[in-house]
Amino acid sequence: MSKHDYYEILGVSRGASQDDVKKAYRKLAMQYHPDRNKGDAAAEEKFTEVGEAYAVLSDPDKRARYDRFGHSMGQGMGGRPSGGGGHGSFEFDLSDALRQFMEGGMFGEFFGQQQRGGRGSARVRGNDIQIKLPLTLEEVSEGVRKTLKVKRLRPCDACKGTGSAAGSSATECPTCRGQGQVRQVSRTILGQFVNVQTCPQCHGDGKIVANPCTTCSGEGRVRKEETVHVDIPAGVSAGHYLSLRGEGNAGPRGGPAGDLIVIIDEKEHEYFERDGDHVIYKLTISIPQMLLGDSVEVPTLSGRAKLKLEPGTGPGKILRMRGKGLPAVNGYGRGDQLVEIQLHVPKKLSSQEREMIEKLNLSENFRATGNEKGFFERMREAFGQ
Repeated sequence: MSKHDYYEILGVSRGASQDDVKKAYRKLAMQYHPDRNKGDAAAEEKFTEVGEAYAVLSDPDKRARYDRFGHSMGQGMGGRPSGGGGHGSFEFDLSDALRQFMEGGMFGEFFGQQQRGGRGSARVRGNDIQIKLPLTLEEVSEGVRKTLKVKRLRPCDACKGTGSAAGSSATECPTCRGQGQVRQVSRTILGQFVNVQTCPQCHGDGKIVANPCTTCSGEGRVRKEETVHVDIPAGVSAGHYLSLRGEGNAGPRGGPAGDLIVIIDEKEHEYFERDGDHVIYKLTISIPQMLLGDSVEVPTLSGRAKLKLEPGTGPGKILRMRGKGLPAVNGYGRGDQLVEIQLHVPKKLSSQEREMIEKLNLSENFRATGNEKGFFERMREAFGQ
């Protein structure tokens, strides 16, 4: 799908309120819905595009991340990685758009609208699972593949996820006749309105389990601990997340699985502090090094590197090691390592060291000069003394 600006897609300004965003989406979703544009591929694509824009702009957190990072999933959009385990751009397809349209309560606005998907299409989706994943700065710098142990609900092996005991099968729900949904039709002077709701008897399954499986108690799913592999792109930061589609809890009795949402956290580092794509390292040097200069070895995220100290490098000065920071999550450029100079002041001096310092203190070159003399002269002039 083309990556146009989400605000332009919905035709709203960047300062638009949530109500304005919703109104714009409702109008466009009704206009381009596939059931109103049979066989029109362009309208279907537009409907999906509008749904994707609304999915982001209607969520305050996603909207804030989009305003900052644009379409880059790794920089905060939290979109599903391509292939279920890698990293990539935010994925949103027609099924997502239709599900969002249904959950948004706009289905009943269609005149004589028919449910898409046929029998059992409203089966209950499994819940998403959230996992916090702490990473070191070294892992963030290079990207890493992690193996996670996840406790989740998976289809029951005994009944193959059906919920029915061996030798029996579920029967068609008499209330919805296997549709999983019930329709309520009302007629007004404006026309016919159809409201579709999940069937209260079968809860969207379309079937009734008369003889439940003893292993899963008719749920069609049991709790298991399994391993999941996830590829973390380089440059992510705390608060970013990846959504692995279908890796969450299985839905009851064959319902679709939810997603596994991996939330990135950062471990505290022994040497470095992070500032965006830059890393900060505090280097403590001695008075002779500060005065005479030196060549020192400092740690970096990729090993150790030489750093030249020019004579007269004072405390508080920031030295820049270009390209030694973290990569941008979108793959463009790399930050720097910023070395903050700190001065080591010994607390105790030997008699010989004290004698040397006292001699240096007699030199005018080692005496700090201030503007106190000028200040006192101005004060005397002001008071006429």
